[in-house]
Amino acid sequence: MNITFRWYGRGNDSVQLEQVKQIPGTKGIVWALHHKPAGEVWSKEEIQSEVEYIQSFGFHTDVVESVNVHESIKLGNAERDQYIENYKETIRNLGEAGVKVICYNFMPIFDWTRTALYHPLPDGSTALFFEKQKIESLDPAELIETVSAASDMTLPGWEPEKMARIQELFAAYEGMDEEQLWENLAYFLKAILPTAEANGIQMAIHPDDPPWSIFGLPRIMTGEKSWERLITISDSPSNGITFCTGSMGANPENDMVDLASKYAKHSPFAHLRNVKIFENGDFIETSHYTQDGSIDLNGVVKELSKQNYTGYARPDHGRHIWDEKCRPGYGLYDRALGIMYLLGLWDAHQTK
Repeated sequence: MNITFRWYGRGNDSVQLEQVKQIPGTKGIVWALHHKPAGEVWSKEEIQSEVEYIQSFGFHTDVVESVNVHESIKLGNAERDQYIENYKETIRNLGEAGVKVICYNFMPIFDWTRTALYHPLPDGSTALFFEKQKIESLDPAELIETVSAASDMTLPGWEPEKMARIQELFAAYEGMDEEQLWENLAYFLKAILPTAEANGIQMAIHPDDPPWSIFGLPRIMTGEKSWERLITISDSPSNGITFCTGSMGANPENDMVDLASKYAKHSPFAHLRNVKIFENGDFIETSHYTQDGSIDLNGVVKELSKQNYTGYARPDHGRHIWDEKCRPGYGLYDRALGIMYLLGLWDAHQTK
């Protein structure tokens, strides 16, 4: 298991790489060019500048999260082929810089969705929270306002230029069902996978977060049937998944230990985190400690150890603890604790 840490770039993150370097066992930085709008080509020069900076601290830069997919590709409209060509050029440029994995998602309009970004936990920390009943009655504009006001830093999936077109985008998706979205995903993958394979890159699709429809928009990466269908689109070794315990696991019907036993071999990248799920469908993110949430993270790591998982993994969203001021879910302290817990589980299972 190759432990990594997600970082949002110079001038765009409260966490410094000098600090990450002090977390034992952390080998790589999961990065992206977060200032680049979806659909725009990442130039070789910009990529190389970021890669050289990160590597100067002794980290590898094997994983990029994310190269965002333009809405035209998800919609399958007349502009998608040009945006797919741009995506392929970015893949080639990243491959030339030594990147091995690209994490991406195929969620219409919204990326991760929460109703509160600093919800209090009993221990005094705060965390990302999803209130099911609220989201069912909430106007999308209210949610955008809540999320946008939460941080001065970039929030992937909630880019201001996209949120400014929210009414136009909802109109474009009107009438689209899951089957049409699947067709558009297949079209995209069949176009880019030969390029990814030729450049030594594995594409790793992220589950929908949460794994069900939001605001009537179709979502397709929601459970085991989704992953099974994905791998039937193409048997290319570049067609893979991001194994995210917190996103897929927000639906209690998704047994993450069982899914790890079946799909770890299709996953070059894992997000390992915990959530506490309530009977009414609400959930809140917790510490990584297994007993604090509803995800059997110990069982997941045990299964990964059993398979001698050699993919990349990172602690996912963390709580906000010890008065840290940070991007929602992405502070230093709780993710550092998460790494130590994951490594402890890994070491314990490796020695059995």
